[in-house]
Amino acid sequence: MKTIKGPGLFIAQFIGDEAPFDSLDSIAEWAAGLGYKGLQIPTLDERFIDLVKAAESSSYCDDLLAILDKHGLHLTELSTHLQGQLVAVHPAYDMLFDAFAPSHLHGKPDARQKWAVDQLKLAAKASANFGLTEHVSFSGSLAWPYTHPWPQQPAGLIDTAFNELASRWLPILDAFEEAGVNVCYEIHPGEDLHDGVTFEMFLERVNNHPRCNMLYDPSHFVLQAIKYIDHIDIYHERIKMFHVKDAELNPTGRIGVYGGYQQWADRAARYRAVGDGQIDWKAVFSKLAQYDFQGWAVAECECSVKHPNDDARDTANFISEHIIRVTDHAFDDFVKTNIDNNGNKSLLGLS
Repeated sequence: MKTIKGPGLFIAQFIGDEAPFDSLDSIAEWAAGLGYKGLQIPTLDERFIDLVKAAESSSYCDDLLAILDKHGLHLTELSTHLQGQLVAVHPAYDMLFDAFAPSHLHGKPDARQKWAVDQLKLAAKASANFGLTEHVSFSGSLAWPYTHPWPQQPAGLIDTAFNELASRWLPILDAFEEAGVNVCYEIHPGEDLHDGVTFEMFLERVNNHPRCNMLYDPSHFVLQAIKYIDHIDIYHERIKMFHVKDAELNPTGRIGVYGGYQQWADRAARYRAVGDGQIDWKAVFSKLAQYDFQGWAVAECECSVKHPNDDARDTANFISEHIIRVTDHAFDDFVKTNIDNNGNKSLLGLS
């Protein structure tokens, strides 16, 4: 078994225009001061990473790693959540998702989609140049507006959507195969890959591609009333990344999973800081350790109530306290016998 690495911090929620959140060097210093050992970095803000340079230049990647190393930090993974979202966009969301792309692509969904695919392929090369083996993204969504089957869905609608989604991702997965990097889809409401069944539907259509894997974030399963520990039992072979974020589901006689169009703080299903929600974190860390998860425990601070800076501070300690240092020997080795195979046969009455 391997001990989970961490704590890491996904910095997407913290990037801004004021120090210490306006440069890689300053945010690294801040995160290290909180006790983090690694950063997961999104790839759209060139103040933090130039994805084209990272894909083309190993020396550029070495320079970025040196910035992190100066503060005692590792690069855990790169993220293309927003670019992955643009690989597949239902027209109902075109205007909203234009915000994820450069301004010259706004109102041009075909060009925007091509740009997103190119971004993913650059991320594959960049990840390899950094020496990384995992990468996180969203799947995008064509079928999400039809999640609730009303009006009645015409036969083949969902199959058509997933066939198209798979056809768009297969060349990207092949690029990651060439780079030796896993794509870890964050299983997330709003994406076509939002639970175990939809992941299986997609996996089948990409021919069980070896680079098609998961980021496990139990908060997204709490919001859907999915058994998040069972999920690890079922999919542990495909779980290659891990986000640490809490959640709670408190349905009432007035509101439930769908949320009643309310803001996050007023929804029955909402994200919380670790320890403030309903997730059994001891069970999560134990189960991942049991299955020899070899990645990072990365904090994602999206609490609907707590200030993100406080969330980041508290989560660093929380992860450190919950990582299980796995044993390198059986607890009963002190009574171990030295019987060989002949002895085993004798014990079984076979000799």
